Formats: sequence, C-alpha cells, structure tokens
Amino acid sequence: MSKELQQAPESEEVDLGQLFKMIGNMFNRLFRFVGGIFKAIFSVIIYTLKVLIDNYLLIILSMIIAGVIGYSLEKSKSDVYISEMLVKPYFDSKFQLVTNINYYNALIADEDYSQLGSLFKINEEATKSLIGFEISPGPETENDRILLYEKFIVAVDSVRAQDISFEDYLENRSVYSGDIFQISVKSHKKNIFRSLEDGLNSTFTNTYSVKKMQKRDSLISLDKDRVRKSLIQVDSLKKVYIKVMQSESTSNNSPVTLKDGMSLVQERVQTKEFELLSKELELRRELTRLESQQVEEDVYFDTISSFQDVGSLYTTIFDKYTLLFPVFTFILLSLIFMSYKLIKFVKAYED
Repeated sequence: MSKELQQAPESEEVDLGQLFKMIGNMFNRLFRFVGGIFKAIFSVIIYTLKVLIDNYLLIILSMIIAGVIGYSLEKSKSDVYISEMLVKPYFDSKFQLVTNINYYNALIADEDYSQLGSLFKINEEATKSLIGFEISPGPETENDRILLYEKFIVAVDSVRAQDISFEDYLENRSVYSGDIFQISVKSHKKNIFRSLEDGLNSTFTNTYSVKKMQKRDSLISLDKDRVRKSLIQVDSLKKVYIKVMQSESTSNNSPVTLKDGMSLVQERVQTKEFELLSKELELRRELTRLESQQVEEDVYFDTISSFQDVGSLYTTIFDKYTLLFPVFTFILLSLIFMSYKLIKFVKAYED
C-alpha cells in the first residue's frame, strides 16, 4: 500500500513535467513561426531595396522623363471650371430634378449639343464646353440629420423602426432624402454658369408637381373657408351673449347672488364670453398659419445660392500628371526589376 502511495506522486510529477515541456515546446514553435514571418518580411524589404539600389540611375532618369511628359500634358490640357448652386424643391419636384440632371448627362455623353442648346438657350460652342452635371444633398448640420432621421422613424412601422439606427439611416439614405440639394456643373468655359440657371429652373416643374400644388391650394382654401365660417359663428354667439348681458343688467328680476357678490347669470355669461374669445383667437391663429403656408410655398423651388458669375478652377490629385507619372513609373519599374529577380531565383532554384 505504501509503495502504491509513493508511486502516485512520482507519476503525477512526471505528468506535470511532460505537460510543462509540451507547453514550452509549443511556445518555442510559436516564437520561431513569428520570427520566421518577420525575417521573411525583412528579407523582402532588403531584396527590394537591393534591386532599387542596383538600378537607381535608370529609375531616377525614367522618373525625370515621366515628370517632364506629365508636366507637358498637364499644361496642354484644357482647364476645368466648376460652379455650384443650392436649391430647395417643393411639392416633390426633386424627383423630376434628379431625372433631368441624368438626362443632361446622357445628352453630353451622346454629344447631342443641339438638344442641350435648345434646353439651356446657349450656343453650340458653350454646349460643347459642358463636361457634366452632378446633384447631391446640400450641406447639413448634425441637427438637420437628426431631424430628418426622426421624421423618417415616425413614417416607419414602430416595430421596424427599432432595428434602424441613426448610423444605418445615414448610410442607406438616397439623394432624395434631403430637402436642400446642391447642383454642380463642370465646364471648360469659366463664365457660362449663369446662363444655365434658366434651363435648370425649368426642371422643377412637371405635371405631378403642378397637381400637388393645386391640391394643396384647394385644401388650404377649404380649411380657410371652414375657419372663416367658424369665426362668423363665434362672432354671432358673442353678440348673443352681449345681448344677454345687456338684458340681464336692465332686468328687474334679481339674479341669484353668490358669496363673492357676483350673480350666477353674470358669471355664466362672462365665462362663455371668455371661452368664445379664446376660440376666436385660436381660429385666427389657424387662419394666419394657413395663409403663411400658402405664401411661403407659392413656388416649386427656392434658390438658396445661385451660380457664380465666374466658376472656380477644378483640380484633383488625378489631374496632377507631373506627380502621377513619376510615381507610376517608379512603381512599374520596381515591379519589373523585382519580377526579373524572382524569375532568376526560380530558375536557379530548379537548377
């Protein structure tokens, strides 16, 4: 029995020793693997630098030539100018606006300058200078986005609305989501943009928008008639209560007197008169709101910011040929030299 007890701790010590040894070997293999990765990366960097250093004269000379060619092309190409306008459409005319912007771009792609000239009432030379139209949501503050999100959530089913976060809404909303739109036009002529406004302004009107405005005006007219009739009734009731008060003041019948000395009939009449006055004020506020709504939205769009008289020069990083050509040349030559070294290595490895 004692021998068995003595052997048990010894076997446990052996098992623990083997376990620690396995763990140590595992960490050693992991460290060697990570070290091998870093060594491979370092080797690739060194071999790449070696290739570049061996051929640096050819690379530098090629980059200089590419830079000169890029500079010549950059100076020879026509300048591009851009101008922007901000508009706020009403009566869902934004849908027609986006459709017409796409139509204008299609005409430019098809080089249908006669149709463009008739739409914008400009000559052929001006139409040929047009490059393209773009439309995007106008500038918005964070508060504007939050208000649009809350408006969207109210319109969505309550169960579905719980799964739509503010970030999801911003990521998935379309160009139609906003109320203000920015229209950008690019052209080779810098003083053409003002002449395009009349043509763009005509894009807001279509049959649907006209009918929607007429429907809105008809509903406002009905509401105004209803409010005016209510005001007439309130005014008639006021006259009735005034007559009642006058008749009570001249009546010989003594009214019931309360503790505060005011008669019951007089108190009732004054209370009703106050209620009628409050109702009259409420109706007049509603009438003012309806009239102001019709005045504020009596057009199909508002121009918040017009095109500039002279457009601003439009440049991007892709137009900087003086910089792009040398960079592309460096990358291309590096890939060629590295590929050549790789092929030589593969052939030597086979040998």
